[in-house]
Amino acid sequence: MSHEQYHSIIEELHECMAACNHCYDACLKEENMNMMAECIRLDRECADICAYLEQAIVRGTPFISELGQVCATICERCGNECQKHENDHCKKCAEACFKCAEACQKLTA
Repeated sequence: MSHEQYHSIIEELHECMAACNHCYDACLKEENMNMMAECIRLDRECADICAYLEQAIVRGTPFISELGQVCATICERCGNECQKHENDHCKKCAEACFKCAEACQKLTA
């Protein structure tokens, strides 16, 4: 696959990273932060792996399917956690995570 063919995956990764960073920041401001602890932790993990995979794809990594698998797993876990919460930022984050997980699954095919 050429860099152009990865364009939509790069966009999904970038959007997911941004949604996770926003959710992370918003969760830190929630009143019951203890309830949000797992969400905060997974937002960090997910934002980091998405940012890393985005850079790795642009660099032409030889580990694309392995990294895609890891990223899909983390995105899915983060999406499942965010889905448990009523906050708007969590709902938007879950949506971005699931879309990104789906895109990452294509890298492993």
